[in-house]
Amino acid sequence: MKASAVLFASAVSAASIPSVPQIQGLPLSQFGGVHAISIEDAINKLDLLGTNFSALPISFDGEPLFSLAEEKATASTASTNAAADTGDCANPNVRYEWDHYSASDKQAFVDAIQCLINKPPSGNFSPSKNRYEDFVRLHQSYSPNIHSKSTSQQTHKFLLWHRYYVWALEQVMRDECGFNRAFPWWDEKKWAGKFSQATIFTNQYFGNLPGATNGAATCINSGRFSGMQLSLGPGMTTNNPHCLQRAVNEQTTAQTGIDSWNTCMSRTSYPDFHSCVEFTFHAQGHNGMGGIMADAIASPGDPAFFMHHLFVDYAFRKWQIDDVSRRTTISGCADNVNCSPLTLDTMVYMGNICGAKCPDLKVRDILNTLQGHLCYRYDY
Repeated sequence: MKASAVLFASAVSAASIPSVPQIQGLPLSQFGGVHAISIEDAINKLDLLGTNFSALPISFDGEPLFSLAEEKATASTASTNAAADTGDCANPNVRYEWDHYSASDKQAFVDAIQCLINKPPSGNFSPSKNRYEDFVRLHQSYSPNIHSKSTSQQTHKFLLWHRYYVWALEQVMRDECGFNRAFPWWDEKKWAGKFSQATIFTNQYFGNLPGATNGAATCINSGRFSGMQLSLGPGMTTNNPHCLQRAVNEQTTAQTGIDSWNTCMSRTSYPDFHSCVEFTFHAQGHNGMGGIMADAIASPGDPAFFMHHLFVDYAFRKWQIDDVSRRTTISGCADNVNCSPLTLDTMVYMGNICGAKCPDLKVRDILNTLQGHLCYRYDY
C-alpha cells in the first residue's frame, strides 16, 4: 500500500503521537463503507429478506414468514415476565439531547473524552496507545461478531452490544476522568442532509465536518480533538499512525432523516427493526460523515462515533417504549454465520473494559435500560 502524507515512519507511544498539522488524510477507498441499503429498499424490504430469515419473525406486508406454531415456539424461548416497568430502577440517569444540553455540559463532555485520549492505555487492549483507544481496540477486535456481514448474514446482537458499549464508555468517563454531568445524545435525524451544519460539529466541540480533499478524507484541525492522532485502523490495521479525518457526503446523510426513522419505527418484530436500523440510518450516518466513521471496524476512532450511536440507542429505546413486550422478549440471529438463536440468555461480551462495572452479561440484563444492569432513560 502506498504511504499517504499522514503515515509516520515508525510506531509511536501514547505520549509521543504527534499533533502535526495535516490537511489530506487517507484515500477514501481505504475506509470502504458500512453496509447500507437505500430507504426505498428498506421501505419495500427488498434487501432485508435474506436466506437466514426463514425461521425468524420477520414480517412482510403484515404476514409472517413462518407458521404460527413456529412463532409460538420462538416466543416461548425468548420471553420473560411480561409485566411492564414494575421494578424499574430508582432515579435513572437522564440522557439529554445535545441542543438541550448546556454549554458547560457540552464542554465537560468533550473534555472528558480528551482526558481519556491523554491517559495511558490500561494494557488490556494491546496495541492501544491510550485509554480512549482501548475502546477503539475493543470494537476493532469484536467487530466480526457484532456486525452483520451482509443483509443475508446478520447478527441481531448489534444493537444490544453497542448499547452496552456506549454505557461502558460513560462509566469510564465518570470513574477515570471525573465526568459528573448528565450524558448527551444527538438527534441526528433533524440534521439529515446538513450534518456539516450540526451543532456538534463546531470549533468548541467535535470540530468541523469537511468534505474530501483530492479524493482523500480531510484531517480535522478544529474543535476539541484538533490534530488528534490514531494508531488503529482502517480495518484491522494496528500501529498505523494517522490523523482524525472526515469526508462528509450530504447526499448520504440525507438518508438518515425522518423517512428512515418512520420506516424502521413501523417494524413490529425485533429482527425486522434491527435490520432496518443497521442498514439504513445507522449505516448512512457512518458513511455520510466519511473518513474514519466510514470504516465499520475502527470507526470509534472518531469521537463522533459515540454521538452517532447514542442516537441509534435512542431509536432502539423509543421503539421499545411503544410495546412492553419489546423490553421483555428477543429473537433473531446471535451470529452472522450460522444464525444461532438469539435469546434472553445469549451472552454479550464487553472485555471487562470498565472493570467490575462491565461483566459479561446476558441479553436480559441489558434489554431494558430501566431494569437489569442499566439504569437510564432519554429526555424525550
